[in-house]
Amino acid sequence: SAAKQSRSRREEDNSRTRRCSARPMAASLCSHPCALRSCNGPLFGFHWLLGSSRQAFVRLEAIPSRVSTFARVSDRRDVRLAPFFAVCSQMRMQAQDWRRKMPAEISVMIAGSTGYIGKFVVREMLERGYKVTAIARERSGVGGKNGRERTVQELQGANVCFADVTDLSSLSGALAKNGTRIDVVISCLASRTGGVKDSWKIDYEATKNSLEAGLVAGASHFVLLSAICVQKPLLEFQRAKLNFEAELQALSNSGDLTYSIVRPTAFFKSLGGQVESVKNGKPYIMFGDGTLCACKPISEADLASFIANCVSDENKINKLLPIGGPGKALTPREQGEMLFRILRKEPKFLQVPIGVMDFGIRMLDFLVQFFPSLEDAAEFGKIGRYYATESMLLYDPETRKYDENATPSYGKDTLDMFFDRVIREGMAGQELGDQAVFKSS
Repeated sequence: SAAKQSRSRREEDNSRTRRCSARPMAASLCSHPCALRSCNGPLFGFHWLLGSSRQAFVRLEAIPSRVSTFARVSDRRDVRLAPFFAVCSQMRMQAQDWRRKMPAEISVMIAGSTGYIGKFVVREMLERGYKVTAIARERSGVGGKNGRERTVQELQGANVCFADVTDLSSLSGALAKNGTRIDVVISCLASRTGGVKDSWKIDYEATKNSLEAGLVAGASHFVLLSAICVQKPLLEFQRAKLNFEAELQALSNSGDLTYSIVRPTAFFKSLGGQVESVKNGKPYIMFGDGTLCACKPISEADLASFIANCVSDENKINKLLPIGGPGKALTPREQGEMLFRILRKEPKFLQVPIGVMDFGIRMLDFLVQFFPSLEDAAEFGKIGRYYATESMLLYDPETRKYDENATPSYGKDTLDMFFDRVIREGMAGQELGDQAVFKSS
C-alpha cells in the first residue's frame, strides 16, 4: 500500500542518515593521534571490510618517534564501528602497560625541569628509580644565567634534552633525535613573569607543545602542575592554565590518555621575600590588617613527592588534585608573627591599605589605552592585589568562601622550618620571579 511504501522510504532515509553520520565519526576516530600511541616497535596496521558491495580501507601505522595516519571511508552502505572500538580498547590497554612495570622501566619526560619546582621533581623521580628525560632551554634559570654545562650538572642523572618548548618542531625534533620512548609527561612549566603574552606563551602554548610532543613519543599519562588559584580566574595566567586544563580533560575522553592535574597552594619561596628585611630590623609589610587571606603553604620537596605519586598512584588518575602543606592555614599576620618569633624580635608591622593598590591598578588600566606597552605592568599590579586579598585554599563557588578544612594537606615540611633555614642560609636557589610583590634586599 502507499502507506507501507512511504514508511519504507522513511526507514531507508533514516538508515542512510545514520550511515552518513557514522562515516565522519569513524574517520575522526581513526585519524585521532592518540589512537596510535601504543603502536610502537613493529609496524602496526589493520584493515576493515565495511559493507558487502564496497570496501572502505582504514590503515593506521606508527613507529616509536613518528606517527603517520591515513583514513579513508568510502562505503555508502554499512559502517560497523565495533571492530574499530575493539582494536582501540586493546591499544589503550597496551598504552598503559607501563603501569605494571618497575620504575626503572618507566620513562618520564619532565618539561620545565630547570624551574623552581621542576628541579625538585627531577630529583624526586630519579631517587624513585625512574628513567628521566629532562627538557631544558639552552640558557636556563632566572635571566638565562645557566648554560648547557651548568644545566647538565644541576640535573645530574637525567637524560637532558635541550629544546625550545615554545616551538613544537624544536621539541619534537629534539625528542626524536633523543630516541627515547616516553611513557609519562610531567609539565612543571609556568610563566616567570605572569605577563599577558608570556602567560599564554608558556602556561598554554608551551604546555600544549609538551603534551603533543609527548604523545608522539608514546606517552599515555600527563601530570600537570597547575595552581589552586585558577578556581577564581581573574588573571591572564589563570585563564591560560584553565584553557589548557579544559583541552587536556577533553582529550582524555578518548580513553587512551589519562591525566592528573595538581593544584598546589602557595609555595614556601613566595612567602620568604621579607625574611632578610625583617632580619635586618625592618617591619613586616602586609595589606589591610593582615587577615584578608590565608594559605597552607607547601614545600618544594613535598610538592615534588606528591607529583611523583601522581605517576604511581592510580587513584590520582583523571582528577583535579588541590594540595597544601601540613598544618593550619596561615594569614599574612600569622606568618609575620611566626617570623618575628623565630628571630626573637618584637613584632613590628607596616599595614598598607589595599586601596593603594586599587588606585595604582586603575591608573595603569587607564594608561594602557594610550600606551599598550604598560599592559604587563597593569597585570603585575593585579597579580599583587590577587595574592594580597585571595586565599590559596579550596574555594566553594556556592558559598563563595575559601575552606581551610576542605583543602587537603600533604608532606612534613612546615613554614617555620623554612623560615629557620632561610634565616641561617639565605634564599640562595629560591630566587623570586619578576612578578613578586616582595623581594629580599
